[in-house]
Amino acid sequence: MQNQNIDSGTVFDWGRTSDDYAKFRDIYPLAFYEKILERNCGTAGQQVLDIGTGTGVLPRNLYAAGAHWTGSDIAPNQIKQAKACSAGMDIAYLVSAAEDLDLPAGSFDCITACQCYWYFDNARIAPVLSHLLKPHGKVLFLCMEWLPYEDKIAAASENLVLQYNPKWSGAGETMHPIAVAPELLEYFDLTYHEEYLLDVPFTRDSWNGRMKACRGIGATLSPEEIAAWEKEHLQLLRTIAPEAFTVKHYAAIAELTKKEHTPCT
Repeated sequence: MQNQNIDSGTVFDWGRTSDDYAKFRDIYPLAFYEKILERNCGTAGQQVLDIGTGTGVLPRNLYAAGAHWTGSDIAPNQIKQAKACSAGMDIAYLVSAAEDLDLPAGSFDCITACQCYWYFDNARIAPVLSHLLKPHGKVLFLCMEWLPYEDKIAAASENLVLQYNPKWSGAGETMHPIAVAPELLEYFDLTYHEEYLLDVPFTRDSWNGRMKACRGIGATLSPEEIAAWEKEHLQLLRTIAPEAFTVKHYAAIAELTKKEHTPCT
């Protein structure tokens, strides 16, 4: 995948870090999922599509609420891991770029996009999302980000990523509402947004894994560079972090509701 607005156009591939992604990125606290259900998304009997599903973290963790889930991702290795992690659950998975999803009109009550909406071609995806939703259906954009200016462990780890990958543009996050592109607002109304703080628990090993599975390291660097970064990162954590700790994050949600009348396409 390549986007000139992300990492100065550096090519990245989430499939290269699928193993670590499956092990270390299933980290959303209960409150994160409760916020989704409070927006009446993922509840019993609904049809829900999770785009950019990665290893299927959202469908797996919300499965017990009773919705019927479909997950899609552009990376075949991510979908392979999602299927393995979802063994025994009736979740459908498919490999596709979000903009190219070819499913029947009005298939879904709700669509979720977590940690991925910034990769979308908004002009292309807006009519696709509208097409896939039932009348008055909704899209939830979701994210959870560590806060380096408020957490010294996050700041130190982030600085080490930048030493190995100066073009990584995922650094310096601050708490803010999710920005909704004007192309999406032609088809949807922004009907709700919320931003809230979370203290997310980690061990040295799980935080190292979370950082290794970020775009700036596991999805971009060579195996040799990743190994060198990880050795240095673990040494850093032994110096600055106890064995167990929390990292300050914020989470955000933006709810887009399908307009009654949408542009002709």
